[in-house]
Amino acid sequence: MLNTRTTSARSARGDAALWAVLAAATGYGFRDAGSASLTLDLVLPLAVLAVAVPWSRRRPGAAVVLVNGLCVMGLADASTPGNAHVLSLAALSCLLGARVAEARRPLLVLAGCAAVDLATCAVLRAQPVWWFYALTVLPAALLLPWLAGRHWRGRRQLVREGWRLARGLEERQHLVAERARLTERAEIAADMHDSLGHALSLVALRAGALELSPDLTDRDRADLADLRGTIADAVEQVRETVAVLQDPPGRDTGAGLPVNDTVEDLLSRAVASGVPVRWERRGVSPPLSCLVERGMYRVVQESLTNATKHAPDCSISVRITHEPDRTRVSVVNAVPSAGGPAHAGAGPASGVGRGLIGLQERVTVLGGSLRTGSGSGGFHVTAVLPHRATTAARTGTPAPGPVTAPGRPAGIQGPASPTGTARRPVPGMAPDPIGAMDPDTAPGEVLPESAERLASVRSDARRRSALAFVAPVVAAVFFVPSAVYLAWQLTTSVLPPSRFDELTTGRPRTELAPLLPARAYPYPSDHARSEPPPPGARCEFYRSGRDLLDEVDLYRLCWSGDTLLTKDTVPAGRP
Repeated sequence: MLNTRTTSARSARGDAALWAVLAAATGYGFRDAGSASLTLDLVLPLAVLAVAVPWSRRRPGAAVVLVNGLCVMGLADASTPGNAHVLSLAALSCLLGARVAEARRPLLVLAGCAAVDLATCAVLRAQPVWWFYALTVLPAALLLPWLAGRHWRGRRQLVREGWRLARGLEERQHLVAERARLTERAEIAADMHDSLGHALSLVALRAGALELSPDLTDRDRADLADLRGTIADAVEQVRETVAVLQDPPGRDTGAGLPVNDTVEDLLSRAVASGVPVRWERRGVSPPLSCLVERGMYRVVQESLTNATKHAPDCSISVRITHEPDRTRVSVVNAVPSAGGPAHAGAGPASGVGRGLIGLQERVTVLGGSLRTGSGSGGFHVTAVLPHRATTAARTGTPAPGPVTAPGRPAGIQGPASPTGTARRPVPGMAPDPIGAMDPDTAPGEVLPESAERLASVRSDARRRSALAFVAPVVAAVFFVPSAVYLAWQLTTSVLPPSRFDELTTGRPRTELAPLLPARAYPYPSDHARSEPPPPGARCEFYRSGRDLLDEVDLYRLCWSGDTLLTKDTVPAGRP
């Protein structure tokens, strides 16, 4: 709650600062206008900005439309189309690009604003300067800041993705270190059990044999009995130490496992709790080592836990088959009656899978194998355990592969092993420099999933950067030639007031030619054309100044043949 309030306060302060900047620009433009209306040119724009700036967070497109309306009011001005609201339009268009990820709807908003601007010029029958302003300045204020905002958003996303990758690499290093530690624990436990425990058992056996020798005195036999008891205690201590190493604190691979509990006791408690369990044991039960017995117990315990969690009230079948050199434990739970997927019955919680991964590690260390998956009748968990832990558990057996838990999306796997992580080849993609951050990545072959995601974000940022560069160039191809041609027409049809004063009526055109500009102004307003020319005369118009954005006075020269008949001035502005 405190974090939400802090974020809201920060957003309000940012909106207030932005409004203050845009309001200052609006006030400066109002002061510069001089004869502007206080209500229409200052109070109304400030009120619109007060609504549009907060809206730019929730509805940035609507905020752009509101401010574009202020620019449309400028197009309706009789003196000049330019005003300070174009700065506000550019600022909110930039926020539109920075706050909206997609491009389709913002482009529709920008195109709609440009269409409204052009339609306003057409309805008001605006002068060419107004058309020039609506075709160049306003589209530039809409499009270019929006592209800059999208580029800014892409860069921020790239930075966030980079930091996320860095955090992922750091977590992966911790997982690798933890996995190496647990693997070392398992190897030490296997060594202690297989070598030291076996040696102590042989010593106890020899002591028992010597105790029966007829050549020994009663004192010797008592000493041997004490020695055999001491060895038995040492073997028990080794077993306890192995249990501690196999099940370190914080792991659920053996948590809560009673030392003297058996599989029969576990199944009896489950039946007494109302779990529909059917179980059977086939073959003669051989003497099993303590670790194998605990492994078999753990397989049944984890399978029952997952089945009752994900498929309650469904029947569970447990079968323990003793073969000459191994024991097979099979647990099958039925499909839920609601028609859920078969694998939902015994799978761990979606996206976790630590129980199955722990079983995989335990069974592999003991020299056995574990298979899980859907099959006929439901979800199957099958473990094959040797009667005695094999030496393969201590001869560099690789860490078990990740067990894909039911309900977990493909590609999301267990913790990284010390030798590498799950990778996918990236088709058609050149080796990315980010691969250098991962020491396990072979150059030019495959990329980790995190590096592939970062490469995708980086590619998007490059595309936005290219678009931000190409779009103005494409716009220039369409607008710049017409703008340059219009500016050329406006500037080459200017008749300075000093030369206009030198023109004398009744003189031929050949004498006045040095004073006249190269061409006449081709776009006089309707009210300038409304004054009827003298009978039999043709009139030409010239601009009195070079200002491209302000409407200037026009000079009208009427010719009778090649003789200047009249000259007069058409004031700027509309009737």
